[in-house]
Amino acid sequence: MERRNSSNRTTMWMTDKGDVKKPLGAEFEVFLNFRGPDTRQTFADCLYHFMDIAGIRVFRDDEEIRNGEAIVGELERAIKSSLICIPIFSRNYASSAWCLRELAIMVDCKAMILPVFFDVNPGDVKLRTELYHGALQKHEEKFGSDTVQRWKEALGKVARMKGWNIKDRGYHGELIRQIVAEVLNKLNNRDKNLPNHLVGIQDCVEEVMRLLDEGSPDVHYLVIHGMGGIGKTTLAKVVFNHIYCRFDGCSFLSDVREASKGGKVVQLQKQLLSEILNSKSVEISDSDAGINQIKRRFRYKKVLIVLDDLDEWDQLSKLAEKRDWFGQGSRIIITTRNTNFLPIEEENRENGVQTCFEEFKIYGMRELSHRHALRLFSSHAFRMDSPPHDYYHTSRDIIRKTGGLPLAVEVIGSSLCGKSISLWKATLKKLNLIPNQDVHHKLKISFEMLGDAQKEIFLDVACYFIGKEKIHPHYMWKAMDFYPKVEIYVLSRMSLIKVNGDRLLMHDLLRDLGREIVRQENKVLEKRSRLWSPKDALDVLQNRKGTENITALKLIGLPKEHDFTSEEFSWLPNLRLLELEGGNLIGDFKNLLSSLKWLSWCRCPLYLQAVNLRLQNLVVLKLSNSEIPENWNGWGPCLESHDLKTIHLMRCHLSTAPDFSTCLNLRILVFAEHCPESPQIGSSIGKLEHLKRLEIIAGGVHPSNLSGCPSFDLRVMPSEICCLKHLSSLKLEGQRIRELHPSIGDIVGLTCLSLVDCYRLRKLPDSIGKLTSLLVLNLFNTRIRNLPDSVGDLKRLEKLYMGCTRIRELPRSIGELESLLDLDLQFSAIIALPASIGYLKRLKRLNMACSKMRELPNSIGDLKRLKEMNLAYTHIRELPSSIGGLESLLYLCLYCTKITDLPASIGYLRRLKNLTTYGSKLRRLPKAICTLENLQRLTYHDRSNVDITWPPLLRDLDIFCDDPRSLPRLPLGLRSLELNGVKSPMELPLLPELRYLPELTLSRWGLREMEFKQLENLHRLEVSHCKSLVRLSGLSSLGKLKNLRITSCSQLIEIRNLEEMESLEELSIAMCSSIERLPDLSKLHKLRSLHVNDCNSLQGLPDLPNFLEELSIENWSSIGRLPDLSMLYKLRILNLLHCESLQRLPDIPNSCDLYVHACPKLGESREDFGFCCHCANSNPRLSLRRRRMIRWHLLVLMMDPLQTTTEKLREASPFTVRSVSYHSSDFLCWTLVPSLRY
Repeated sequence: MERRNSSNRTTMWMTDKGDVKKPLGAEFEVFLNFRGPDTRQTFADCLYHFMDIAGIRVFRDDEEIRNGEAIVGELERAIKSSLICIPIFSRNYASSAWCLRELAIMVDCKAMILPVFFDVNPGDVKLRTELYHGALQKHEEKFGSDTVQRWKEALGKVARMKGWNIKDRGYHGELIRQIVAEVLNKLNNRDKNLPNHLVGIQDCVEEVMRLLDEGSPDVHYLVIHGMGGIGKTTLAKVVFNHIYCRFDGCSFLSDVREASKGGKVVQLQKQLLSEILNSKSVEISDSDAGINQIKRRFRYKKVLIVLDDLDEWDQLSKLAEKRDWFGQGSRIIITTRNTNFLPIEEENRENGVQTCFEEFKIYGMRELSHRHALRLFSSHAFRMDSPPHDYYHTSRDIIRKTGGLPLAVEVIGSSLCGKSISLWKATLKKLNLIPNQDVHHKLKISFEMLGDAQKEIFLDVACYFIGKEKIHPHYMWKAMDFYPKVEIYVLSRMSLIKVNGDRLLMHDLLRDLGREIVRQENKVLEKRSRLWSPKDALDVLQNRKGTENITALKLIGLPKEHDFTSEEFSWLPNLRLLELEGGNLIGDFKNLLSSLKWLSWCRCPLYLQAVNLRLQNLVVLKLSNSEIPENWNGWGPCLESHDLKTIHLMRCHLSTAPDFSTCLNLRILVFAEHCPESPQIGSSIGKLEHLKRLEIIAGGVHPSNLSGCPSFDLRVMPSEICCLKHLSSLKLEGQRIRELHPSIGDIVGLTCLSLVDCYRLRKLPDSIGKLTSLLVLNLFNTRIRNLPDSVGDLKRLEKLYMGCTRIRELPRSIGELESLLDLDLQFSAIIALPASIGYLKRLKRLNMACSKMRELPNSIGDLKRLKEMNLAYTHIRELPSSIGGLESLLYLCLYCTKITDLPASIGYLRRLKNLTTYGSKLRRLPKAICTLENLQRLTYHDRSNVDITWPPLLRDLDIFCDDPRSLPRLPLGLRSLELNGVKSPMELPLLPELRYLPELTLSRWGLREMEFKQLENLHRLEVSHCKSLVRLSGLSSLGKLKNLRITSCSQLIEIRNLEEMESLEELSIAMCSSIERLPDLSKLHKLRSLHVNDCNSLQGLPDLPNFLEELSIENWSSIGRLPDLSMLYKLRILNLLHCESLQRLPDIPNSCDLYVHACPKLGESREDFGFCCHCANSNPRLSLRRRRMIRWHLLVLMMDPLQTTTEKLREASPFTVRSVSYHSSDFLCWTLVPSLRY
């Protein structure tokens, strides 16, 4: 028998929990693949016995197959347990279908293959001769062309691999010894030891593997970056174990930072050379000699090197500085908490210089999700996957304190193992006060590496500025003679802070570290530098315990308002930051608060009772939610400082702007939300020669805390604003301005002009063209009908937003915007683009969705840098052939267009990754589609193209197939498949390739019953819009299914075996109006989320598992009451929406968050709810235009749900996105707060 196979080297595998586990031991190390009659009694037998004598476990022939087990199944198990595959090619090798089948599996699984060419040449195996053609032609008659084509591809790939050609070599003994030596070398176990419990690492490994791009012959550096204790080293070890056998040599250098101290880098060089060369010792006199040896001896070797915990360039320069030190295909993995020393890509906008080092790819580590953190914690604390009932809530609270940091989860979990519940609660209480010391020590390493200014900024952020806009403390730090731009950059590169857009962020444990460092400054409260606890600050202030050590006080969030006296502040001579809420300042403040640089006051008093208050060094003034009278006496002391840089007024009832004559160095002036109409802005604003940012933004839809306070509404743009020569950002949003002042062109330094929601603005002045520094122009939702020709003079403009405008035609001068990167025309009235659009040589994103666009000019093909083009819901009927010129295009959306054919030139889009043609009139795909070598996602719903050749990297496929016989051969490596429109009976799997498919969607099928078979690797299944479907069966065979979604199957009455799906974690059933009951779900112990929507025939909820964490019930009008849910002790979220008959709330755990909307019998029907998809069509107060836009942004999710995240929506949407949850491909529940005004 010639039954052999192999698989991917399985030194570890991913479990269905997202864990990584080590196998108990590989049953076979080597898999011999050969045709028995050719070599069994000769070469194959000798090779087998030589390897057996050497102690190598080899799979050969049927004596290894246990009686009573299926041959195919046992062979597959043998494949997955083998580490190396050795196919022996002989003259009649191709006559064995078994050999060819096994060879194809080896290739598919990317096994380590060492081929032996026994009595043939590699050219024969590459099918360059006629040797194998006859046998393959016979196989084609029996097995079909698709199967044989796979075998041919496998032969070609293996023939190109490095192996042994022994044809015409008489004696084979010496060669067999060489093969055995090479195998022993490959089997030399270099596995790094891994923790027993690895959770949630699967996604990280897959992303790192993608970045490593093993198929590329180039040398790549991959940097795994993140804070201490987040799992960088563990991830590097898992990846190393997974791939090291595919390299000529490998080395894992642990803890380089410590090992290189004291000039010990030579020892690291010796270790590196020794491990890769498999030599016991390598003599090196000094580091220079080591560098020369590395360059000379590795130059032609494909090596894998891991440099763990680097923190200096000198370390890298002596171990792996340059790509040309190593052979093709080499990979160098670096783990570090500090990327400051690496030459990674940076952009300097000031001089336009971009330094790019493409060989360095960065992977930023993420914290564990709550679910994975809880599982990891439980494995250390209880030696099980989840906590016992009595410990659940305490465990959950402890997990929240860890912030998902694996180190903290493991350390705290292990310390609590076997301890009593009372000790657990005491530990939680302690963690609320001070961090765990082991974790604290690990994180403090990074802090101790900082300079003095960096430490001060880090502590300020930890105590006061998390989530805050960075520009305001920037000015305060600058006034302290720091260099905040540089210091923030360093802190970010060291993973101590994150900068998201313009906001400062910090991990919870780093926040706790910073605050603990402040606590350790002194045991006495008043001798510490910062007091962020309002209670502590109040105690120090009221008891006159202040000292010169205190620099910052936070007095907001107190139970009641307090007045503060001058005597209390007299004990704080060095106070530089003060945050107040309500109350007043009373007394004589002469010579007090002289060091104050930051004053933030929410609900400041109508009359300030302080006398002689002079804030001469104030830098930042922030007032909010305050009623400020016309002649407020607080302006004098607050605006006296010549160093004042920021005035930020949020939701202030302000009838008249103050006189700014005394603060001529002001940089930022903001009037935002809920100010009265027609404010009086005096001429003094024209004196602010250094002003960089001016914002006058109307109030949103949120109800004001100040009753009867109308929105700030500017009708006329003050001419004084046009005198601000240094102004770089001007936002006049939601105002009733009809036109801009003609002299706006005089603000020559303006880089951002936003006129969003100025719905009365109908035109721009010609002088707009004088804004030659402008980078962003946002005209979204204005009534502008045309752009002046002078817009072409904006040579530096990068982003132009004209969505929801009445512009019908772009001027020819648009082509002169030589720096334009983003052009947004969605929902506009534009019919066609001018030919000059082709001159936008730097354009990257072009969005014309839902516009009235009818055709594209031929010049569109000149946009060589265009990456994204969205034509969804336009009237375009054809694409010009020049479309093939878009050589950088990654994303092309033709959703619901009228395009019938794609030009053959589409095949030139070699970088295209995502092509969506769903809902279009497309008749067939061109054959050139197979040349799209980087296409990963394709949506295509035509009935033709049976014989299509798929792009090689296709991962996500959405196709129409009414007849199963017309289904084309599916691409290998498919990750997600959606099949639409099947009407003929069929069994699953449809093709063998589906056995390895992780995600499957079946949509719009015309069958009454579906039965699932042999989809053992399926993780996600969605069945939607199958109107004839009555019954689902065979679900119990889906042993790895985690996510099941059934949507819009109106005739469905039965879901068989649902109660047996032990791996199921998420279940969603929506718009299935005929289903009357669900089976008992109480034994589905992994089920975490259940969503039921619009299933009005359902008679009630089934029994639920105690481990359920989220329950959502929506649009279930017939449900009158819910069962007692108090026993669901893990329940975190209960959503009840549009349950009109629900009469009372069920009992729920105390820790569960309850959200109720539109359930009138519960006394809850929140009319101020931001947005509900059930309410959208029935709300008469929602204008048609706004409703269309809401639907469009829902559609964005539906078109590309795998790529859309809440963060991306926050960036792209004109709404404030609170949360997004996916319930099916077309049922999406958003919680939105519209920020538009109509």
